[in-house]
Amino acid sequence: MEQLHNYYLNKEEPNKSCLFALRKIILSQDTNITETQKWGMPCFCYKKKMFCYLWTDKKTAEPYILMVEEKYLDHPELEEGNRTRMKIFRINPNKDLPLKKIENILQTALDLYRTGVVKLTER
Repeated sequence: MEQLHNYYLNKEEPNKSCLFALRKIILSQDTNITETQKWGMPCFCYKKKMFCYLWTDKKTAEPYILMVEEKYLDHPELEEGNRTRMKIFRINPNKDLPLKKIENILQTALDLYRTGVVKLTER
């Protein structure tokens, strides 16, 4: 967990504060969401199934939320790019977070897991 915490602490402002705020928002969406680290980035799981990640764009250095299994989620601000399974939601760390939009995307995505559209596998 120390390595995971260092991921946030090693970021420059305003990204550091933005990523910490996004972390808090994601974890507050459901008591079944847990945080771990995969591929060097914070990974959030819903009942042990990967749900979303926090990362920063290599070109712009701005944070984004990487949504897993989002081929089922249709939101105009989610970018698919050349990804087949995941979409991203870009965040401008210099502006107020669009909280309602973020919560709407997260809750809509969580509903995919809750309703069984995305299967939860027991390990």
